[in-house]
Amino acid sequence: MFGVIDLPTYLAGLVLIVLLPGPNSLYVLSVAARRGVRAGYTAAAGVWCGDTVLMTLSAAGVASLLQANAVLFGIVKYAGAGYLTWLAIGMLRSARQMWRTRREQTVEDTSPAAAAAGERPFRKALVVSLFNPKAILFFVAFFVQFVSESNPVMGFVTLGVLAQVASVLYLSALIFGGSRLAAAFRRRRTLSAGATSAAGVLFLGFAVKLSLASV
Repeated sequence: MFGVIDLPTYLAGLVLIVLLPGPNSLYVLSVAARRGVRAGYTAAAGVWCGDTVLMTLSAAGVASLLQANAVLFGIVKYAGAGYLTWLAIGMLRSARQMWRTRREQTVEDTSPAAAAAGERPFRKALVVSLFNPKAILFFVAFFVQFVSESNPVMGFVTLGVLAQVASVLYLSALIFGGSRLAAAFRRRRTLSAGATSAAGVLFLGFAVKLSLASV
């Protein structure tokens, strides 16, 4: 049906993979919590564009190329791990500044909103999505298994649309949930510093996971 093999199994796997925490969802949640719904959707748009690129590359046969070429896959995964590490270091440095100034009454330069003033959520989310270990392994090792050889174009389109619908619903829930945290973060810098520290540590974990990934 629609160029897809075993659609129920794909949907079950898709739900589990979408709900599994990863750098995409964590970054969108972080942006929404610090800057509100609009910025959260800007970051989410970067994720959706990045996922579309990965789907297109998978359909074009790049997934098979990565599976067959260990050197190329190694380059991709270590580049991604390096970028995630860079993001993690930035988060941890920001968190350290928050911890140092958490007892001050003014919030002009060290508040989460001020710290994120120069941030470009769409571009960062796009790059995070392109080097997301969960997304890479999903589109390289899982996604292509459900495309029918009799109608591959329709199969890739159908699977891609379903993946994006699931992503839109999940990230929207995170954005509105994260925006409710923004007020608490503004009132309590200790909470904001702790959350930023946790995000930085998690991004380091994602970097390690990606560097150890194999097809």
